[in-house]
Amino acid sequence: MHSHAHSHHDHHRMMMQDFKRRFIVSLIITLFILPLSPMIRGLLSIEKWVSFPYDSWVLFALSSFIFFYGGWPFLKGSVEEIKDKLPGMMTLIALAIIVAYGYSTAIVFFIKGKYFFWELATLIDIMLIGHYIEMKSIMSASNALEKLAELLPSTAHKITNGNQTQEVELGQLNPKDKVLIKPGEKIPIDGIIVQGASEINQSMLTGEAQPVNKAEQDSVIGGSINGSGSLIIEVKDKLDNSYLSKVMQLVKQAQQSKSRAQDLANKAALWLTIVAITGGAITFFSWFLFSTHSVAFALERTVSVMVITCPHALGLAIPLVIAVSTAIAAQSGLLIKNRSAFEAARNIDAIIFDKTGTLTTGEFEITDVVAFNMDEKTLLQYTASIEAHSEHPLAKALAHSSKDLKEVKDFQAMAGKGAQATIDNKNIKAISQNYLKEKNISFDKKTLEKFASEGKSLVFILMDEKPAGIIALADKPRKESKATIEALKKQHIRCIMLTGDRQAVAQSVANELGLDEFFAEILPDQKSEKVKEVKKEHRFVAMTGDGVNDAPALATADLGIAVGAGTDIAAETADVILVNSSPTDILSCILLAKATYKKTVENLIYATAYNIIAIPLAAGVLYHYGVILSPAIAALVMSFSTVVCAVNAKLLKIKN
Repeated sequence: MHSHAHSHHDHHRMMMQDFKRRFIVSLIITLFILPLSPMIRGLLSIEKWVSFPYDSWVLFALSSFIFFYGGWPFLKGSVEEIKDKLPGMMTLIALAIIVAYGYSTAIVFFIKGKYFFWELATLIDIMLIGHYIEMKSIMSASNALEKLAELLPSTAHKITNGNQTQEVELGQLNPKDKVLIKPGEKIPIDGIIVQGASEINQSMLTGEAQPVNKAEQDSVIGGSINGSGSLIIEVKDKLDNSYLSKVMQLVKQAQQSKSRAQDLANKAALWLTIVAITGGAITFFSWFLFSTHSVAFALERTVSVMVITCPHALGLAIPLVIAVSTAIAAQSGLLIKNRSAFEAARNIDAIIFDKTGTLTTGEFEITDVVAFNMDEKTLLQYTASIEAHSEHPLAKALAHSSKDLKEVKDFQAMAGKGAQATIDNKNIKAISQNYLKEKNISFDKKTLEKFASEGKSLVFILMDEKPAGIIALADKPRKESKATIEALKKQHIRCIMLTGDRQAVAQSVANELGLDEFFAEILPDQKSEKVKEVKKEHRFVAMTGDGVNDAPALATADLGIAVGAGTDIAAETADVILVNSSPTDILSCILLAKATYKKTVENLIYATAYNIIAIPLAAGVLYHYGVILSPAIAALVMSFSTVVCAVNAKLLKIKN
């Protein structure tokens, strides 16, 4: 498991480390280049202390090293971009450093002019650190998740045929194997409890703050921590198909997904490349053909234009925003599988919610108790005593309604109708409306109509065939669902619910939460068709579900959001996983996408805005008025725009 998880990230980690190593080495060499550069000497008035014979050759040698060593990733990347006919950031950087290096080399050996060596060195340094930050941001979330694999113990207590335990490697466990987990131990692999009960701490995996009580037939996740009980679990699947392994796969997909923000930067880089080549050509021929200045002067103006066109800040503008955005997403419990889809979430104008497990808890709770000729406590005591023996979907909520259970005799499940037993020498039945109709037993009509209008599930209690009470249950909305819906509507997003439940149930939930629209009695295979219908009316549609039976709908939507990271379906189809299973995080996802895009655009503007002024001035448009932009001043302006981009990216946050 450990080697499997690490293998997902080796390539990215090696590239990240390569950029870091090249940056550190290049930065050290740059510290020697700066005082050797005539322009820096003049600015700092250190000419007499650092000048020596053939210092220009030393400057050339150091700069050559940075050009070939530090600039190699960009030179190589530009070749690949040109081969793919998609010139972008790498091409723009390569163009700038080739021109700066080539011209400066010519100055050293052939012609008179000003060096661009220090601009070359600082440009390469900035671009190297920018790419390092970008890769580190991609790895940061994955590193945190990768550590989950390290939560697993190295061995497990496998139970052999003779009921003895044997220490085995996790990779040796197979489906159906039985494993003993002692109190306080880490659960080694996903499985089903076949013996015992305990409280399980799975906060590191699912974000649940409190330990979860688990008993027989409940699932457990490898990596969670057992409480005070001793458990025997049956292995669910091989280690490679475990929850943690699937999380690692999600991270790998997230690393490989292309960012729209980076596309935006590449488009900007493409246009700047065109501007650099066109502007350089116009500058050279204008000065060469229509002025009395020398070829060297025309060439210097041309090189100034082409170097200045590549802003240092552009190399940091997007990586810094992505880095901060990724960190915020991880802190907010958002696992971004498809970054492109996530960034497009800013366009959402309609969101479809699956009801059960997404807007609601997915577990029935007792909402009303109506008792006849006895107190509510006694009614619940009788009901809980019967339902403790039942496997009906409502039985769990009913069985927990009383802690003081009575002795049950002659329990009998009545298929499709309920259950009955003898308690205190009385025949007690917990039955459905089907039994009432069959036996022509009537209950209070107004009460039934009220509960029906609220979409509640009803259990009728009979004592010796006479009405004893009614218990109403409902799948209650999550506490945070209503606030989330209200906040989304403030963002002008239409909120729609999709459910297989009855019309009355859906209407009740929709009214309680303030939904704009709902579709009820929808079968799982019809959900994707409903998503398509909504997409015809809206610009950008998100679908959010708990991952069970929602796969087609999640895939059909423009953005698929899965509530809960543990489901197989989520791993297959969702673009964003809400690790903490909270509807509130849906709003966080949308707001973060909007904030990320805003910062991206702002940084691109800051990174390139100075070009509008700098390029014409570098070309010498105002030369006859005594105004010309030297490479030194241009470099200072570039440095300022870089700082602005860095500060602006750090200001990114989710704004409610």
